[in-house]
Amino acid sequence: MSSKNDYVVYTPLPSTTTPQNVVVLPYYRPPPVNRRRRLLRQCTCSAAVLLLFSAAVYFLYPSDPTIQLARIHLNRVRVNSSPGLTLDLSFSLTVKVYNRDFFSLDYDKLVVSVGYRGRELGFVSSAGGRIRARGSSYVDATLDLNGFEIIHDVFYLLEDLARGVIPFDTDTLVEGNLGLFFFKIPIKGRVSCEVFVNTSNQTIARQDCYPE
Repeated sequence: MSSKNDYVVYTPLPSTTTPQNVVVLPYYRPPPVNRRRRLLRQCTCSAAVLLLFSAAVYFLYPSDPTIQLARIHLNRVRVNSSPGLTLDLSFSLTVKVYNRDFFSLDYDKLVVSVGYRGRELGFVSSAGGRIRARGSSYVDATLDLNGFEIIHDVFYLLEDLARGVIPFDTDTLVEGNLGLFFFKIPIKGRVSCEVFVNTSNQTIARQDCYPE
């Protein structure tokens, strides 16, 4: 048992203290991105988006079919003077229809008309059909004209007969629908040709076609 005379002994504090150093680090900021590199990255992304959009438009945007007069054959041409001045004419034509789209094309009909000096002589139409995507179809048609009166164009016809060449105009039209997913998009193609017929051997001397 301790008495009043007992004292508690404390260890004295050292006269010197150990110094402590505190290091303050500055706020870290990431180095700035090169402005030219960032601009180049933005331009590259924009060009890629534009390229994808252009490709989508090219593949999906509907285009009218291309029509070409692949073959034209003159079966007969004859001018009758009795009982009146009339014309007998027969053409056999082969028309090539090319579907430029990436979807099938259903055409209702193909119409070919023949005229002389701006006046229609007659026309022939064929049944419809289907053309596969990026495919072609050949359609045959025959136009027969017998006893067509040419009183209004008799002077021009006499001049053409004297030269031995008769110019005819042909106009080919195809109409149909393009199957784009669940939609039916109407499209149309047309080509006009100027055909020069040699009356001596009844052959095609020259033809000039103009797509429309």
